[in-house]
Amino acid sequence: MRRARNSELLSGKQKQDMPLYPIGVVSELVGTTDQTLRLYEKHGLLKPSRRNKNRYYSENDIKWLMCIRELIHQKKISIEGIKRLLQYAPCWEITNCTEERKASCSAYIDKTKPCWELNRMICNRATGRICEDCVVYLSAMKHKKLK
Repeated sequence: MRRARNSELLSGKQKQDMPLYPIGVVSELVGTTDQTLRLYEKHGLLKPSRRNKNRYYSENDIKWLMCIRELIHQKKISIEGIKRLLQYAPCWEITNCTEERKASCSAYIDKTKPCWELNRMICNRATGRICEDCVVYLSAMKHKKLK
């Protein structure tokens, strides 16, 4: 009963960031192997949480993994290519945002700062959290935490 009350107090974002899924479950959900997930981790594309020696992934990690898989298998971008894209390309080029979404995105309009910096300001002011679900933003925030 106490656990149920605690989970009700968590926000949607907190729930999405909770590392709940072990590597075996995630590899099945994403359609890959445990070894591939470890390879992505080795290359710095994600950093799962650890409990003892076991890796656990959040819903946001799974979203990001799905995006990585799409970039590799459908867009034919290598792991090194993805790493470079994350350093240099704006998120709308990686995630193929619609014209409507780009038109309302300050990062698209003012290209002087990384998109997640500008969008984060918007997220803090408005209720329509533009970058909260963006896999590029989530990855950038994870990489920022790692440094």
